Amino acid sequence: MTRDMVPIFGEFIGTMILIVLGSGVCAAVNLNKSKAQGSGWIVIAFGWAMGVAMAAYISGFMGPAHLNPAVTIAMAMTGYLETSLVVPFIIAQLLGAIVGAILIWLAYLPHWAVTEDQDAILGTFATAPAIRNYPANLMTEILGTFVLVLGLLAFTQNEFAGGVNVLAVGGLILAIGLSLGGPTGYAINPARDLGPRIAHAILPIANKGSSDWAYSWVPIVGPIIGGIIAVFVYQVMI
Repeated sequence: MTRDMVPIFGEFIGTMILIVLGSGVCAAVNLNKSKAQGSGWIVIAFGWAMGVAMAAYISGFMGPAHLNPAVTIAMAMTGYLETSLVVPFIIAQLLGAIVGAILIWLAYLPHWAVTEDQDAILGTFATAPAIRNYPANLMTEILGTFVLVLGLLAFTQNEFAGGVNVLAVGGLILAIGLSLGGPTGYAINPARDLGPRIAHAILPIANKGSSDWAYSWVPIVGPIIGGIIAVFVYQVMI
């Protein structure tokens, strides 16, 4: 692998691990016959938070471990990332998310056939609103990603002991999930939602229903807008 490809590969591997652990906890909680079935929202929020942290630890030595197109765009806007890497990073993140979702389908292969709830199956892969109201849903995703990106940018102004900054990011994800995750499932990451939604659409998943493409634009557009707003607020702050 060439030196230039290392950080791009890091985004692929990191996002793949993020989805394996994040969608994995959704599968554990949602699917029938899972030993963790019904364990609830707090388990999902902790699972995603630790999934982000572990993915960043695993891939962080290869590159910045953005694992999120909204973060990549924001970091390029602030000069923390070369603009030439934006498109390769986003492609790698999306591919990593698709592969991660495929691995979860394989890991829980017997459970799809015994799960009849199509919403629970889709919820293992992609987000959906608790109440479908596109303006409100969009606002929730904007706000959640605004908090995420502003927090990440603010962390650059703080000093952490070695490796502790990644745990701080996990704590930030946990706070967002617990406080802002209820309305939409807090995608706050276009690749996190779009990649697994594509996997849901193409995989031969037993009992699956619609991939809900009518909603799919919200967890793409909302996070990007939220990240851009966070950049402008951060620039005022500093």
